Amino acid sequence: MTDEQPAATGPQAAQRDPLSATAQEPGGPAGVRNFRRDRRQKKLGGVCAGLGRHCDMDPVIFRIGLAVLSITSGLGLVFYGFAWLFVPFDDEEENEARRLLSGRVDGQALTAVLFALVGCGVFLSLLNNGGALTFAAVLALLLAGAGYWSQQRGLTDPDPVAAQTVADAPPEAKAPPVAGAPSWWRDPIVKDGTHDGISGYFWGPEGVTVEYQPDPPHGRIRQGEPAAPAPRPKPRGPRWIGGSVFLTALVAGGLGTGLTWEEQALGTSLQTGLACALAVFAIGIAVSAFAGRTGVGSIILAVITATLLAGAAALPKDISTTWARTDWKPATSEQVRPMYELGTGIGTLDLSRAGPGKDRTVTTSAEVGAGQLKVILPKDSTVKLNVEVGVGDIQLPDDRDGDVDIAPGKEKTVTLDPPAGSRDGGTLELNVEVGIGQAEVTRATS
Repeated sequence: MTDEQPAATGPQAAQRDPLSATAQEPGGPAGVRNFRRDRRQKKLGGVCAGLGRHCDMDPVIFRIGLAVLSITSGLGLVFYGFAWLFVPFDDEEENEARRLLSGRVDGQALTAVLFALVGCGVFLSLLNNGGALTFAAVLALLLAGAGYWSQQRGLTDPDPVAAQTVADAPPEAKAPPVAGAPSWWRDPIVKDGTHDGISGYFWGPEGVTVEYQPDPPHGRIRQGEPAAPAPRPKPRGPRWIGGSVFLTALVAGGLGTGLTWEEQALGTSLQTGLACALAVFAIGIAVSAFAGRTGVGSIILAVITATLLAGAAALPKDISTTWARTDWKPATSEQVRPMYELGTGIGTLDLSRAGPGKDRTVTTSAEVGAGQLKVILPKDSTVKLNVEVGVGDIQLPDDRDGDVDIAPGKEKTVTLDPPAGSRDGGTLELNVEVGIGQAEVTRATS
């Protein structure tokens, strides 16, 4: 006599064999779980809790990682905001973005939009910071790799013998019916197929009627059409205040820019106005979340304003708000200043009469934030020239074609020798910088 027991089936088998239970979960093949936000363990939007469940990791790891990414590059806010918008809860099929576009606006959807907006603004403002972006990319890859490894480590090939045993097992035994219990038919059926009254179920789907019609030698059951469900109440339509919010944002942006136009650089003045406008949009969206008066247009305008704000932050700091025309004409090398600066406009630096002289070296720089910078070099001097243009064109004495080639990040470092037969006029070290515009360097003819 052996101690063998029959193989458990049904829920008991699922409890003893986690692999088979995982294989029966909805959402795909064995061990594969769809990424959904977790409502039970959420702290804010349930994104990190859903990632932890999806990757079989502690959600705290994702919370810390996304927080660091949010501070260093804004990518954490971008990912969290878009995941909050487009990934539904585990017990729902509709995401926040669909509710938002259909006019059913609540605080969660607006908070997700603000997360994405702020994250995009921070990320765009750090495009020139290679160190921060590199660190963010490495940290994001580490988080993604850790999640993928944790998700794959628990996946093992199922034992074919155990799987076949479970498949061939008989169905789970059930208790016999209780004597005297009511029949599932409303009326008993007579042997000849007739019945008294109208047959139907004691229980079943609401609104479904079952009709029995004799059809020798077997009866036939016809299921009627389900009753029409009661119409759902329509959600309250939004009462639009988008026009008022837009006009208020325009006024706030104009005031912020106008009050700082004379004292600050162009980039700072634009940032102040756009920040005021973005604050008005944020307040309007937040207020309308409780009053039910928001629309998609306000969110789109807020996104455009945040993009413009990031672009204003990337402008060079030396671009002024006034256009000027300035000429610098030092008469001798001793009058050459170490630095010549102009915010916005056309600047001309004439060094034709300020040659260093034999065996002498003079160093100077010229900068224009936005506009054109013209430099006239001494006729008989050797010039060590370094020219940088953020966005624009560079014209040197050796450029014969004179074509204007506008491109970002242009830079040239050359040494210009004096014409053949000229006397020794010394060495001029010149650094030319233009933020947006053109740098033109020519040599004096006489």
